[in-house]
Amino acid sequence: MSDEPLQGISDGDGDDDGDDGRGGDDAVGDWPVDLAGVTESVVATLGPNGLWNLAALGLHAPEHDSRPADAPVRARTWGRTRTWRNFTERGEGVVQFVTDPRDFVDAAATVREEREPVLDSADAWAELEVERVGSGERGGTEWVDWHLRVTDAAVERTDVRTINRGFGAVIDATVAVSRLDVPSYDTAELLARLRYFADVVDRCGGPAEREAFETLREVSGWDSGDRSPDADGERRDGR
Repeated sequence: MSDEPLQGISDGDGDDDGDDGRGGDDAVGDWPVDLAGVTESVVATLGPNGLWNLAALGLHAPEHDSRPADAPVRARTWGRTRTWRNFTERGEGVVQFVTDPRDFVDAAATVREEREPVLDSADAWAELEVERVGSGERGGTEWVDWHLRVTDAAVERTDVRTINRGFGAVIDATVAVSRLDVPSYDTAELLARLRYFADVVDRCGGPAEREAFETLREVSGWDSGDRSPDADGERRDGR
């Protein structure tokens, strides 16, 4: 994920100015892909150690939040995570769109740091300026809303990539894992969901989905009773 409060596992938030993709009040149209609903992404933020931390981040299209179509895309971080810290201190990040479930799970459920912000598996990416626009608390966890404005973007590949039900199960499983041991969520219900997702991955997933789910199983310990988060761990942007 790896973004969200230090309780639980990792994240775990204009006008067109021309051909270079840079601008001031960037809206959804300036992104390298069309966004609808809550689009799953991987965000890279530069930490104080000079490495890029990778985390999962949900991108809320304006229409999904009943806002004007030209409003900025919104994202929400939960807790004092690495993404929250780096957004706060630097006001920027790089969002990328990946279809490799292994990279998504690494970002969502482990602490992954890289020397470069964009993964080889990224189909497209966008450099961002971020602005804190609101905050609150739910279930004992502080959340912060951010507006995201594109300063540069690129599409890396346009080939057709297929998905299977196992891929969707992996994505949903990262959300369930992030909520384990969070008091406002029912642990028994989450474990039941994870058992179902494990079955879907086993029946419908390919090698990449199975590998990704096994990583999620190992880092969370959801089926072994060992679900204690690393003191430096993070949780995804819980939804």
